Amino acid sequence: MQIITLTTDNGYQDHYVAAIKGKLLQSLPAAHIVDVTHQIAPFNIIEAAFQLKCCFEDFPKGTIHIVGVDSEPVFDQEQKSLPGILKYKGHYFICNDNGFFGSFLEENPAEEFYLYTAIEQEREAWRFTTKNCFIDLAKRILNNVSISDFATASTSYKRAFDQKPTIDNLSIRGIIVHVDSFGNLITNISKTDFERIGIDIPFVIKYHKKEYFIDEISQTYNTVSQGERVAIFNNSGLLEIAINRGANNGFGGASKLFGMRVGDPVHVDFVPQGSKDNIQSLF
Repeated sequence: MQIITLTTDNGYQDHYVAAIKGKLLQSLPAAHIVDVTHQIAPFNIIEAAFQLKCCFEDFPKGTIHIVGVDSEPVFDQEQKSLPGILKYKGHYFICNDNGFFGSFLEENPAEEFYLYTAIEQEREAWRFTTKNCFIDLAKRILNNVSISDFATASTSYKRAFDQKPTIDNLSIRGIIVHVDSFGNLITNISKTDFERIGIDIPFVIKYHKKEYFIDEISQTYNTVSQGERVAIFNNSGLLEIAINRGANNGFGGASKLFGMRVGDPVHVDFVPQGSKDNIQSLF
């Protein structure tokens, strides 16, 4: 099965997504098209990388992921960014080399990486590059054309700045990196970060105001009563703060109820036994 996923910042108000899908179906009529999201904030490649990191391994190997976010190439030598093709864990990712690849991979090595330099002579592909270039690159891959036959191998790619948590002996300082459609607050603090400090050490998760804190990780949202705050490690292994069923009746979940948004801080302080007199001494 020819699976192609689409991640763009085009939204649904205009014809852009329909045009991309129409061109895909013309070029690859047997393709199975899956929308990851078209609601990426304009030009926000870090958000695009986050969304794909959370789901790409749920697809079969050989899937092609087209990322149409900030896709127009730049030919100025100081800021040059051309279409890139990444192979990683058996998947293919097509995106402008605008920082997406480095943000997506983080410290993981690429299996293969190529730049499509021929676009410099293909003026018709300079605009709406997702439709007018990326689809053709996907078609060549699915037709088993060796990528090295039409693109140039490269060992470097750009990386957008994405803030990582700060970790010391007894604390983790992170931020909210995403608010999902339920209003749940997803942080950049991973389960691995927690385990680096200790699995059995008591802790307090602090955010927004001192009266808002959580001192345990739950297995599911329903571990707590409806309307109660809860912290879990989500399916991607990231710390998430939520209100159980808080999005019911239009309340908007934890984001609205706590007044928090992307970029706001979340701190975790670990408290070895006997290090503090009581929980209030942490604030």
